[in-house]
Amino acid sequence: MIIFGTKGYIHQLAILTFVCGFCGNPAAHTLRKRITKFTLFFVPLFPVSTKFATQCTFCGAERKASQEEADQLLAQSAAGPGLSGSGPSAPGAQGFAAGGQGQGQGYGQGPQGPRGPQGGNPYQR
Repeated sequence: MIIFGTKGYIHQLAILTFVCGFCGNPAAHTLRKRITKFTLFFVPLFPVSTKFATQCTFCGAERKASQEEADQLLAQSAAGPGLSGSGPSAPGAQGFAAGGQGQGQGYGQGPQGPRGPQGGNPYQR
């Protein structure tokens, strides 16, 4: 009798701060690597698949990321919070800004509506 199957492993690669594309809040996001390994007699032998994802710690939304996006986000986290840049760090990643701040805006200071900076929740657009 041969016993085989798969086992999943999740590795947290980095914690990054940027504006969430789902809830619009500036929050910490975890970059995770999910590896599925083939097992034989409960011994993991070789990886079957590797996937990357970011998860917002505020709303819990998870977004899949490609290998290139994960490498770019890891490089951004290694550069530290002093990284200067105004464009999105991941192609097609809405709300992902370098250094955790959108183009010259501080935390919670999204585009100002007709009411101006007073009134309303500063964390919602």
